[in-house]
Amino acid sequence: MVHLNAGITDGRIGTGYNPGSAWAGRYRPSQALGRAAVSRLDAAVNDQPKVYLVHAQRVSMDPIEASFRACWPQARLAHLLEGSLYSDSMVDGGGTDAMIQRFRALGRYCANAGADAILFTCSAFGRAIDAVKQDQRIPVLKPNEALYDELMTRRGRIALLATFAPTLPAMMAEIDERMQAAGVRLQVDLHLVEGALDALLENHPQEHHRLIAEAAAAFADHDAIALGQISMAPARELAQARVRAPILTTPESAIRKLKALLA
Repeated sequence: MVHLNAGITDGRIGTGYNPGSAWAGRYRPSQALGRAAVSRLDAAVNDQPKVYLVHAQRVSMDPIEASFRACWPQARLAHLLEGSLYSDSMVDGGGTDAMIQRFRALGRYCANAGADAILFTCSAFGRAIDAVKQDQRIPVLKPNEALYDELMTRRGRIALLATFAPTLPAMMAEIDERMQAAGVRLQVDLHLVEGALDALLENHPQEHHRLIAEAAAAFADHDAIALGQISMAPARELAQARVRAPILTTPESAIRKLKALLA
């Protein structure tokens, strides 16, 4: 885990031989392994891209890691938690110039640490993440953009559930932009699952899942239901038991897009 403040917990960062490092100048794998072994090592690293996961809250960490382990276990994950982003955004908003500069610094850190891609896991910072996209040549994803891409391929009525109220205006604005760009028109019903995030933050995950499942059941007549926050993904199984419509999750959509971009 990369430590940016006192609230950071443990995590996992993949390792690999970096030919540009100072360490490489003192020791080269070819001295011990031979050229064939080095080629195999390089191939293994290329098949295991290093993905930086940048979090503003702890509650996103376990769900996104579980989704990667299930859908793309080859990826090497590096968790970066900057817990003050969330609290500061509640005071000043997620799109101030100062916040954008902080995100650009986070993007530079990830790129300098050897990231092959960056996935931000909090949906309240769209403008700041756009600035990172402009700075970096590697893929940089907002948490929901892959989910929105997949929604554009669907028809009918879509229910989009969220648990973090400040994200709602930005989510609807992004969906409207996507529909206009794709030339499609969907009926998207955006719904805040009140109390669910509080339950999760208070370490009551089963209550969090129950509230989301109940909210999903209220949209059982829709053609698809999307869970709009990464932290909501663990509630999918309980919610799916209540409805016949497919339930889409943010982590799995993001992983599918990253795999395609890094193929």
